[in-house]
Amino acid sequence: MTLYIGVMSGTSLDGLDIALVELAPAIKLIATHYTPMPDALRTELLGLCASGPDEIARSAIAQQNWVKLAADGIRALLDQQNLKPADIRAIGSHGQTIRHEPSRGFTVQIGNPALLTELTGITVVSDFRSRDVAAGGQGAPLVPAFHEALFEEQAGSRAVLNVGGFSNLSLIEPGRPVAGFDCGPGNVLLDAWIHQQRGENFDRDGQWAASGQVEPVLLEALLSDSFFVTKGPKSTGREVFNLAWLTQHLSRLPSLAAENVQATLLELTALTIIESLQGAQADTRELLVCGGGAHNATLMQRLASLLPDATVSSTASHGVDPDWVEAMAFAWLAHCCLEGIAANRPSVTGARGLRVLGAIYPA
Repeated sequence: MTLYIGVMSGTSLDGLDIALVELAPAIKLIATHYTPMPDALRTELLGLCASGPDEIARSAIAQQNWVKLAADGIRALLDQQNLKPADIRAIGSHGQTIRHEPSRGFTVQIGNPALLTELTGITVVSDFRSRDVAAGGQGAPLVPAFHEALFEEQAGSRAVLNVGGFSNLSLIEPGRPVAGFDCGPGNVLLDAWIHQQRGENFDRDGQWAASGQVEPVLLEALLSDSFFVTKGPKSTGREVFNLAWLTQHLSRLPSLAAENVQATLLELTALTIIESLQGAQADTRELLVCGGGAHNATLMQRLASLLPDATVSSTASHGVDPDWVEAMAFAWLAHCCLEGIAANRPSVTGARGLRVLGAIYPA
């Protein structure tokens, strides 16, 4: 059986990406289903990213609702493809990250894989990050090994950039172990600021950012965060970069036009990506972009201008839809777990060695 399903719910909390993937003889995306995140569930999941009252019970209820959403989407995808649960070897479910603090020895993804198995009748593999953290690693990013499997046969020094809520890089160079790390905020601050100021969930094509001007003093203050001077392996999340972090910086400055703040946040995302890339793989000839950021025309143009000696393009230029790379990755990670294949990369996470990732919930 070579069919797997990958379920990805990222830090942007916009919805669940569900991908049907064939993994032999080659990695191939067969079909997809997107389930928008209900506003009430999104609000609750965001609230669980910080300490609050009754959070154990709240997280238990939230993950039940998350799983029901995922199961409905998986059933819809199977019906669309005229497939039965028995046709799928396993579901790779990332769950929803609500805390990520590897420096304190833990990462928390909720997603009740036992319930997902019961509701779908399909074996579920979940909890991919904790084994790497237990081995002294960051537990993130996990996608570089998949990026390597997807793009390693194409010659030259390249990088794969995922821009979701946060941005992370995979560095692929012939003859060297794949490397990678989180760069910092991707869309998380851009989305939070436009939602606060205009009630919109995201800045389509970066149009609002493009209407503003970068505020150098604010940019310098944001770039002073210690995360940006830390060398990899490193990972980050909402525990570090959030609306409160931005508001704290803004409170120290004269009032700024809202669109200028958005322009500065986009510049922060672009600069931290390119500076990280140049510091780690200066001879990069091609930057392939996936995730929601691949659709932000303003961000893509800025990345290209900051990296004039390389080609910057969506992964679509290599036949891989940028919206589905991460969901595909978790289908692949499920396969690796069932086959006993180590899927972390110590060169990425800093773990003490290769580890098989994931916990299995048989159908």
